[in-house]
Amino acid sequence: MKRHLIGIGGVGMSALATALVRFGDEVTGADRTLGTPNIAFLESLGVKVFPDDGSGVDATTDEVIVSTAIEETNSGLVKARELGIPVTHRAKALARTLKDYDLVAVVGTCGKSTVTAMLGHVLAECGLDPMCVNGANVPGWEGAVRFGKGRYAVAEVDESDKSLVAFKPYAAVVTNASADHYSKEEMDEVFDAFIKDLPGPLVDGRSDCDATGVSRPLCSVDASNGGATGVSRPHCSIDASNGGATLLSRRIEEVPTSIPGRHNRQNAAMALRMALALGCDETKAREALLDFQGVERRLQRYGTCVYDDYAHNPEKLRAMWTTVAESVDGGICVVWRPHGYAPLRKMLDALAQMFAETIRLCDKLLLLPVYDAGGTTDRSINSAALIEKLKDPPFNLPPSTFDLVPDLDAAYDWMKAHKGDYAAFVTCGARDPGLPLLARRLAEA
Repeated sequence: MKRHLIGIGGVGMSALATALVRFGDEVTGADRTLGTPNIAFLESLGVKVFPDDGSGVDATTDEVIVSTAIEETNSGLVKARELGIPVTHRAKALARTLKDYDLVAVVGTCGKSTVTAMLGHVLAECGLDPMCVNGANVPGWEGAVRFGKGRYAVAEVDESDKSLVAFKPYAAVVTNASADHYSKEEMDEVFDAFIKDLPGPLVDGRSDCDATGVSRPLCSVDASNGGATGVSRPHCSIDASNGGATLLSRRIEEVPTSIPGRHNRQNAAMALRMALALGCDETKAREALLDFQGVERRLQRYGTCVYDDYAHNPEKLRAMWTTVAESVDGGICVVWRPHGYAPLRKMLDALAQMFAETIRLCDKLLLLPVYDAGGTTDRSINSAALIEKLKDPPFNLPPSTFDLVPDLDAAYDWMKAHKGDYAAFVTCGARDPGLPLLARRLAEA
């Protein structure tokens, strides 16, 4: 089959493309931005990548694959419709690609990519040879993919457009739920529906359990049909021993791992619990988490004092900021780009609150303009609106702690000029491929 992926340079689409190639499909793609590391890697696999002008779609194309981000006016999509070529959503295509495995789906607002990588690494080290498809590149993998021939596939499943309904997983990890693309209440409803009929184990990080996980009434669990149903909050992790869902008698809150931060010790705990439920030896699993090599753009370190991170919502930004601040002696300078106008509008108040609570007098936030991928989005709420919120009551952040910078070059110039004023520098944000390049540039300077 010849499959054409529009937006192939994005990490989710490039991961799917890699998996399709490994399963024997002929793959082509298109993207607005050519020459990125993801595209270079795909080209090394034999994938031909076209400009995003429809030129890669023709009568020999069997299927066009898109994400929700691709607008109906996209040239390649319009051409596919005109030629009568089937169009498939990325989630459905990935679910189809992994249909012969028992799928362990990792969902949640934060931490999905790290938990997916941790779990895949642990299962591999314990001899289960999993197939893994992540939402971020992982050192030692083929980009975001680990090709395995074991029973299990581990995949990061995206909730941002509710396309997770395309998957019918055997087991699942829910890392957490918070307001991001939707309200927290709506996210909980989405995740509850997703895990409702799991035949296998569930680890639910939304838990409000105590240390034993069983001393308080925590979860409404119905094991009569072999799955977890009627789950109410607060949640508790469960497993599916003996064909039905039962409360785990032992709870693991945090697990030592190779990467810093309490949130990563919690991520490691969720990965460990699922690994044990799938049959891994605990000693080997814990050892694997101690030599885990991390995930690209998840507090990825360059040189001695520069980091790059994917943080793009309040929870991730807070976790990144506090982890770096706790690990260095002095202030930190963070350059951040909001990844879209709609997310910024939705999170504006929460972002202002988080920055007001997190930025110290010795720290600095350099705020870039919103990453603009084109299209017809409403651009009325932008980075300047966030700056105004930070200045005004009730937040009243001191003006010395933040600045609006026009572009990556200006951010570089500012950070280079103040390199002696801060103990660490961080580039962060989703989507913009220039951010990790800025981190490398800063480290070289």
